[in-house]
Amino acid sequence: MQPFHHLLANNLIANITNFTVWFALTFWTFLETQSVFATGVIAGIYLVLTAMLGIWFGSLVDHHGKRHMMLVSSIASLLLYTAALAGHALDPAIRGADTHGITLWLFILITMLAVIAGNIRMIALPTLVTLLVPEDRRDKANGLVGMVSGIGFLMTSAISGFLVAWGGMAGALYFAISFTSIAILHLLFVRIDEPRDPETHDAPRSIDLAGTLRVVLGIPGLIALILFTTFNNLLGGVFMALMDAYGLSLMKVEEWGLLWAVISCAFIVSGMVIARTGLGANPVRTLLLVNLAAWIVAVFFTIQSSVILLAAGCFIWMFLGPYAEAAEQTTLQKVVPYERQGRVFGFAQSVEQSASPLTAFLIAPLTQFVFVPLMTDGAGADAIGDWYGRGPERGIAIVFSIAGLFGVLATIAAFRSKSYRRISAAYNSETDDNTGALTEQPV
Repeated sequence: MQPFHHLLANNLIANITNFTVWFALTFWTFLETQSVFATGVIAGIYLVLTAMLGIWFGSLVDHHGKRHMMLVSSIASLLLYTAALAGHALDPAIRGADTHGITLWLFILITMLAVIAGNIRMIALPTLVTLLVPEDRRDKANGLVGMVSGIGFLMTSAISGFLVAWGGMAGALYFAISFTSIAILHLLFVRIDEPRDPETHDAPRSIDLAGTLRVVLGIPGLIALILFTTFNNLLGGVFMALMDAYGLSLMKVEEWGLLWAVISCAFIVSGMVIARTGLGANPVRTLLLVNLAAWIVAVFFTIQSSVILLAAGCFIWMFLGPYAEAAEQTTLQKVVPYERQGRVFGFAQSVEQSASPLTAFLIAPLTQFVFVPLMTDGAGADAIGDWYGRGPERGIAIVFSIAGLFGVLATIAAFRSKSYRRISAAYNSETDDNTGALTEQPV
């Protein structure tokens, strides 16, 4: 195995671990409290901290060895998971999911910080794709990254449901501590020949937001690409806040976890297709096309209370997701200088995620107190309830359709914009001078 494949395997272990805990925490909180608001707060915490820490994480990746920072990421997660497990064991208010006490929210915060520490890996990995993979094969390498994410998502979905059903949050945290330790041990034996630029490494190790902004603004259309993804994430916050509540309204937690395991195969299939065929001559066009298709699906997949319709919609949504992610990463890897990629990826992560917390924090109470009553015994139920359905679950469903409609309109506008043409031209004209250290064998 080449170092790139070892890194993929190591990230798979870390992703399974971190996202199993995130899923388990959301499942456990909803089942214990029956509160859509509480699950929305969990999503909001993740997104707020991701937005706040992304630029800092990116600067750490640029100023230190990428493998070293991946190791630091796992060690931080391990310590935080251990602290969360200790709190769970010692405090009955946490075990009883007492939302009126501060200790439960501290427990949620510490657990989510452990998950978020894994974001350092998410920034480091695409920069290592730039380092280890020739430019003409990076889109396919990014497809492999998407495939690994899909495998992780599949396993996460199945594992988290059963962990919560059989062992609660304690079982999930024991699982996280064990597998984080495995990831740390494996990474200790992975060696990467990372080039050392004296000017970069000897410079003051600051976040340097101003310099990163100059790079982003200096590439035609790049800021528009980031802002488009930001708007998508604004609507995507709806899905993060409400998807589990909607699914758990239709089936048991074990069934919901297994369903996610099955439909997560879409990630794997998508990654395999990308790894074989690539993204086409213009990844930016691919990005917009898959977003248009995804938002059209979002309009209709909750139109009726149907597990089959929900599963089909989520499968298509997840099949298209790796295309969008790989397209954005391939574009950034091509047009951004290698020594700045960590900070630019971190900046993009922070800006793109900054919109979602607003949605996650607002949409949960808005759904709970406006749309649920509207579709239970309000004007919405009276107007369309005979064919659309009535009840709390229908109140959640209509929010998905509204978000999807806004997404379709935004993507059509992006296709017609000058910024789309500029970033496409920048990608096609940019020479691959980001790094001269393309030493790995083809993927």
